[in-house]
Amino acid sequence: MGLFRFLEEKFVPVAARVGNQRHLVAIRDGFITIMPLTIVGSLAVLINNLPIKFYQNALDAIWKHETWTQFGGNIWGATFGIISLLLAFCVAYHLTKSYDKDALSGGVIGLASYMTFGTFGEGGLTGLTTGTGGIFIALIIALLSTELFCKLSGNPKLLIKMPNGVPPAVAKSFAALLPAIITIGLFALVRTIISAGFDIPDIVGSFYTAIQEPFMGLTNTWLAALILAFIPTFLWTLGVHGANIIEPFMQTINLPAINENVAAISAGKVAPYIVNKPFFDAFINMGGSGTTIALIIAIFLFARKNKQYNTVGKLSAAPGIFNINEPLLFGLPIVLNPVLFVPFILTPMVNVTIAFFATKLGWVPAATVAPPWTTPPIINGFLATQSWRGAVLSIVLIVIAVCIYLPFISMANRMARQNEQKAALAAQNEQQAVVQAEGQKVEV
Repeated sequence: MGLFRFLEEKFVPVAARVGNQRHLVAIRDGFITIMPLTIVGSLAVLINNLPIKFYQNALDAIWKHETWTQFGGNIWGATFGIISLLLAFCVAYHLTKSYDKDALSGGVIGLASYMTFGTFGEGGLTGLTTGTGGIFIALIIALLSTELFCKLSGNPKLLIKMPNGVPPAVAKSFAALLPAIITIGLFALVRTIISAGFDIPDIVGSFYTAIQEPFMGLTNTWLAALILAFIPTFLWTLGVHGANIIEPFMQTINLPAINENVAAISAGKVAPYIVNKPFFDAFINMGGSGTTIALIIAIFLFARKNKQYNTVGKLSAAPGIFNINEPLLFGLPIVLNPVLFVPFILTPMVNVTIAFFATKLGWVPAATVAPPWTTPPIINGFLATQSWRGAVLSIVLIVIAVCIYLPFISMANRMARQNEQKAALAAQNEQQAVVQAEGQKVEV
């Protein structure tokens, strides 16, 4: 309890400040904004690559193979194919909004600033610039351009005031005109200096090859997977929303990794990236952080006589199926609970180890599709890997997780019984004291 008190007093405030840091929040909200498109893009991948022979033959019978795969490809191009452009706008929009400035202008200027770094081919922007390859640069430029724009917007000397009769939308556009010219012009100048001075015509491609791809490789290790499994659950035990804090980092490696996996499989190669968000959603975050679907099952199996656990377990079952576990976290609670925090942290680390090596050894395909995070466990494993083996691995991991939780559930049951006995004894002693007091009054 001394450790918990120390963490609560010293660590939690720092973690909370990190979680509420406006730039991280803007990145997180930017990814959340485009989440529907990433899901639609993942469904397009599923349409084109679902490894069921009957399904593919049926579609081939209706359309030519090139026709229905082109349908999925068109959807992919409208989602994953422009993901960097969408993020440049959305992140800049949310960051500008956090400064109480003109968010729409901030988003447009963030997108335009990123476009100054784009590489243009004969048909316009290259796929690497618009797709997942440009995510890192899009995020960096969106944040920097927004900071500059917001500072310039606060300068009254750069404000073009319009007459009172001018519509508000027009007045806002002119108010943002000079800050927009300076911001976009400055980024265009930086791009020109880099391209001409260092002979780097394709900045996005060079950055991707030199930094982003090696960085994704570093995160594609067992140690990185353990750390990514540990951080959110550890923060949750202290009452801090760990998933929100780590989400921006997860998403920056997630979309490029999925894209590379799909490209490799389409070319008949092995998917290179194991660690991505669908991998965690399918095998680690089943029921929510801490693989709490297993905790619900363990409660139903061995804690039915524990009134508190049984009640909370019943209330948490329905949302838990869809990977929402706040009722468990705060109802049992798991937050600041000296009994349950151990399996809550340990279970994801065990599961991520098994899932990582099962994928690395080729027993289970790598995750290439990102189903909605609310997809129920087991189904999620099948969809993410496009294989029945993914569903089987999910079942195995749930069974292992239940076994990890059981000893701690038994410990909680014993503690609950002891507390009930103490409460009953205290009530009995109190009742006896009242009877004795009344007897003494009668004697008097």
